[in-house]
Amino acid sequence: MSNEVLSGHHDDHHDGHAHHDAGPMKVYGFWIYILSDLILFASLFATYAVLHNSYAGGVTGKDIFELPYVAVETAALLLSSITYGFAIIAMYKGSKSQVISWLMVTFVLGAVFIGMEINEFHHLIHEGHGPDKSAFLSAFFTLVGTHGLHVTSGLIWMATMIALVAKNGITPTNKTRLLCLSLFWHFLDVVWICVFTIVYLLGVM
Repeated sequence: MSNEVLSGHHDDHHDGHAHHDAGPMKVYGFWIYILSDLILFASLFATYAVLHNSYAGGVTGKDIFELPYVAVETAALLLSSITYGFAIIAMYKGSKSQVISWLMVTFVLGAVFIGMEINEFHHLIHEGHGPDKSAFLSAFFTLVGTHGLHVTSGLIWMATMIALVAKNGITPTNKTRLLCLSLFWHFLDVVWICVFTIVYLLGVM
């Protein structure tokens, strides 16, 4: 038993160093993931660009997009990027309670965004404008839905980080995870600005 305890203590000691040293590499590795995600979204945008005029005699973007509604949705996501920035500032200050508070505010704003998107999708499908109705709607649902799934996974990750910071504090490992999530969250913000501009703004013109 004592050997196990000694062994466990020895591992923890090295584990701390490993996490500390591996931090920058993990963030670098996550940049590689972001780049692969960028390729995914670029291909979805390209598909949408090709298909956005294929209405099959059905509705157009001008018929179904409600710009004021999407503007509120967009504001919630942009604001969540700012509040996440405050969480990172709090992390560098070493304030565990502020990190948790700002992550919770960010989570709520992200959840508002997803809730509004689900509501928009439900409304469109209820009105008979589902993804099966035209190539335009299929491309729209795929692009916006893929972004929504990414935001949802970001929210799950954020909830996990709230729990981990509450339990373990601002450890080197948690710092690395928070920085990776920061990259992911801001990336989704940039992608959404492109969605808002290319899909919604140009769609109602």
